[in-house]
Amino acid sequence: MTSKTLAENFAQYFDIEFANTKALQEEAYRIRHAVYCEELGWEPEREDRMETDECDSYSFTLLLRHKTSKRYAGTARLVISPPNRPECLLPFEAHCLNSIRPGAINLADYKRGSYSEISRLAVPETFRRRLGEQNTPFVVNEFSSDEAVFSEEERRNFPNIAVGLYLSIIALSEMCHHRAMFVVVEPRLKKRLERIGFPFEQLGDEMDYHGVRALFYLRKENYTAKLSPEILELYQYLFNSLHPQVLLLPYLER
Repeated sequence: MTSKTLAENFAQYFDIEFANTKALQEEAYRIRHAVYCEELGWEPEREDRMETDECDSYSFTLLLRHKTSKRYAGTARLVISPPNRPECLLPFEAHCLNSIRPGAINLADYKRGSYSEISRLAVPETFRRRLGEQNTPFVVNEFSSDEAVFSEEERRNFPNIAVGLYLSIIALSEMCHHRAMFVVVEPRLKKRLERIGFPFEQLGDEMDYHGVRALFYLRKENYTAKLSPEILELYQYLFNSLHPQVLLLPYLER
């Protein structure tokens, strides 16, 4: 019997959805509230149980749906500054510019709208158990769950939730023809992502923000260049799943 590939296993249990309605966006905001506000306490709790900020008005949000339970297993957003609205900053532009190392990058070389930032990636506790992890909204490589809720085969796929969200956000950035994508994460998470095939480059010094964090970026030419054939197959599946759902005006260099 031929074993299933990573992409086939992922497709059996999960659907990626572009949050193009108010109802879907609010599903993402509720996940963010449960993780960032109620569980981790990183943001103040809201009466409406939805975590939002000023960047949501110029962000594109994704949701990952678990097919069997019909629950949403995770969310992430791609923040894109409108070219004609310089006051709309990416999160790292608002909070991390002072940390950028001299000579690491010249942001003046990047036109507004030609780059983006992955932000607010969150996986509900139901789909995540922290094995040796503390104060983190998702886990890339480990998972444990209640056997009464999910099958053993399903649970073996849950560590791929965060990976699937990263791949989907990168696919979205590629659809927009972005030159680079930025992220602020723990250096140890960057190392895990690098092992998967995401060669993020460190731009900023480490800073203390809910733990040690630093600014990294991924060049367009490295979006998929370092992915193994198995991960690349999953990327192509997610790209093809998202493409019909997305109606965007991609950034075009002029």
